[in-house]
Parts: sequence; structure tokens; C-alpha cells
Amino acid sequence: MFKRILIANRGEIACRLIRACRELQIETVAVYSQADSEALHVQLADYAVCIGKNISKESYLNVENILSAAVLTGSQAIHPGFGFLSENPKFAKMCEECQVKFIGPSAHVIQMMGDKAQARKQMMKAGVPVIPGSDGVVPTVEEGLKIAEKIGFPLLIKAVAGGGGKGIRKVQSLDEFEKQFLAAQQEALQAFGNEEVYIERIIYPAKHIEFQILADSYGNVVHLGERDCSLQRKNQKIIEEAPSPYLDDNLRKDMGQAAVLAATSVGYENAGTIEFLVDQDKNFYFMEMNTRIQVEHPITEMITGIDLVEWQLKVAFGERLNFTQDDIQIKGHSIECRLNAECPRENFRPAPGTIEVLHQPNGGLGVRIESALYSGYKIPPFYDSMLSKLIVHAQSRSQAISKMERVLQELVVEGVETNKEFLQDLLQSTFFERGDYTTNVVEEKFLPEWFNESRP
Repeated sequence: MFKRILIANRGEIACRLIRACRELQIETVAVYSQADSEALHVQLADYAVCIGKNISKESYLNVENILSAAVLTGSQAIHPGFGFLSENPKFAKMCEECQVKFIGPSAHVIQMMGDKAQARKQMMKAGVPVIPGSDGVVPTVEEGLKIAEKIGFPLLIKAVAGGGGKGIRKVQSLDEFEKQFLAAQQEALQAFGNEEVYIERIIYPAKHIEFQILADSYGNVVHLGERDCSLQRKNQKIIEEAPSPYLDDNLRKDMGQAAVLAATSVGYENAGTIEFLVDQDKNFYFMEMNTRIQVEHPITEMITGIDLVEWQLKVAFGERLNFTQDDIQIKGHSIECRLNAECPRENFRPAPGTIEVLHQPNGGLGVRIESALYSGYKIPPFYDSMLSKLIVHAQSRSQAISKMERVLQELVVEGVETNKEFLQDLLQSTFFERGDYTTNVVEEKFLPEWFNESRP
């Protein structure tokens, strides 16, 4: 096994990775910005190296500084976590050139699947159902209009290098197409340095269902069941659960087989996620592949008993999966809530500040907190607002909901505003209790009523 690994990330995921390495007796190197000098991941790691100033592009996106830190500390591998450089093929390639193992798929696969238009083509070739739309990149407004008239409205214009809800525009009619097309290109250029976009028909309303994939370098590929990620705001996930209350056994089997086929067709290695949209008639369509560990990976671990980060490390080191698809058993139900430093009542304004009082309820069977918080910690304003992930597991879905409600009731975070109340109200909503929700329900149904209730 690796002797020393550099963790190219921050916050709760960096802490999660460091803890997994420690259990495997692997030394860790934390990297940090000046703003994160007192962050928990810096304190947990065996070694720590400052890689730049506060903003991400001068620190956590600084490829040269991160690789220099890896070489200088004798790190054999780099784990990128999620976000930042986790899906950057240039970074993965540079790791290879520096003879530092990138813990994830190859640079070629990241490049192929990161280009959403190219990924669509690959899935069509493999026989995986895709959302009707353009065959590839749409370079001009004129070509886009022709495709739009063919597939109909409403539709989505999406960045090929997209992620995090950036570079996406919904178009309701022909009249607004040009404006939204140019806006999507501009946002994509600013967010990803790539203005290329493609077009897809809107599957509406839809369920957002993703399947967890794990593959080794010997051609063994398995899926570890699905996660329902349909509770979203501005294409950002809020609450996830596994398994999905929407899928029946036949659909689950078909989607799982399609996910394995998708990963196999590109020669995938390590952990990844195949994301699908499912319509009201239970037709499913490939949406994209995330070539990294996901924020919501803990709920899959809870229902399968398989440590995904541990297997990421083992696969990267060259070990073979010691289980097959038939060995995967789904037990119980798991839910994850994302706790953010934000003011939901003020249009979800980010709320950095200092944690004055903190109580994270770890008590009870089936409760797990992924966090980098501690009393006195100063939340910097330069990064994502997510503070912690609250995860529960129980024998049934109703028990899991009750357990999460209890966890949120006990949670205390003073000194900064959080979305705790928002999460509590979502959990208690009728549509969530029934499992009857789609990707549009938060913004179109829940939030208008919720905001109205807060007004005098």
C-alpha cells in the first residue's frame, strides 16, 4: 500500500480522506491556503504545506504548487477529493508525468467523460439511453436554432465542461433562444475556460438518480446501487437518499446494468458515478458521468457496508476488487443532508463567520457526521458554503427520516447562519415523506410557500 498520500482538497472531504488513510496506516500531507492555516484538515494530517493565497486559483487550483508539494514531501499519490482539480484531465496527466499516482481514472477517461457532448456520443455508441438533443457541440446560434426547432421546447443549453449548475440555461421558446444561448456560452467561458455548449430536451418533471460505480484495473466493474438526488435548488443537491423510493426492482436492475455498461465502455477505473434522469413513464436517460468521489458517497457506504474511499486507495495501488455484483447487498435506508453556512430567508446568501458554539449529534446507532468544524473555527468567505454532511441509516425509510429529524433537532451551530431550519422543513414536507418529488419541486412548489410564510 502507499506510504504517503497528498490530499489536494480542504474542508470535510479532506478530513474524510485523511481519516481513511490513517486507518490504512498511510501518512498524509495536507495542503492549505493562507485562509485555511487553522483548518481541521491541516491539524489532522501528518504534514501540511501552504500552497498559496486565499482564493482558489492561487491555492487549491494551483497545479504547480500542489505537485511541487507532493514531490518535496515524497508523496506517492494524490487524492483530489471532489471539486477543485478532481475532474481536471490536465492535472491527472501532470501527476502521471511526475510519477505521482492520481487516485481516480486516467486523464484520457476524465477528458472523455468531462466533455458532456463527447460523453453523449460515447454512451450512444455503447447503447446506453441518452436524452434527445444535439449530437455534439453546437458552435453557433444558427445551428442551435435548427436543432431546437427539431427537438422542441422547453430545452436546456448546457456547457460541455459543466458542473455545479454552471453554464446551464433553460429555454422556453424560440424567441428567447439566442439570448440564453449566448448567456450560457459566456457563463461557461467564465466558469470553465471553455465556451462550448450542447443542447438537450428537458425531461420534465424528472427524477435525478445516480448509480455508484467501482472498477479496478483488471476489468472488474460493479455498481453499488443508486442514490436519489432529486431535491435540488439551482441544480445543486440538498438532500440525498439511498435507495430511491421511486425505483422498482426491474427499473433498478436495468439502470444498474446500464451504469456498468457505461463504465465498462470507457475502460473506467476507480470510483465514479453514472447520473440518469428518469421521466414520469419510468424511462431513463444518461445525463453525465462524475469521474470522482461524490459529496453524497456516505449514504452508499451506509447501505452497502463498503468503504468507497478505502477502495479508491486500494484500486489506485493496483489491488483487485474482492467482491462481485452478486455480493453487493443493499440493507436499510440512508439519508444525507448538506448543512451550509447560508441565509435561506435571504435568498441563500452565503454566511461566513466564526463558530461560537458547536454540538454535532453523533450519538445513536446509524448516525454519521462528516465535518471539519470545531468551536472557534473561522469559516472563510472564499470557498463553498457547505459545512457538514449529516448522514443517518436505519432499517426503513420512515425510521431514517425520524432519525434525521432528531439529528437536526439536536444540532447546534451558533455564530453563523445555517440552512438547518430549511432542511428540517424539507424533511417534514408531504412530498418528501411520500417520496413523491422531482427536481423542480423545491424551486417551483416548496420555496414560494416557504418564503411567504416568513413574511410578516
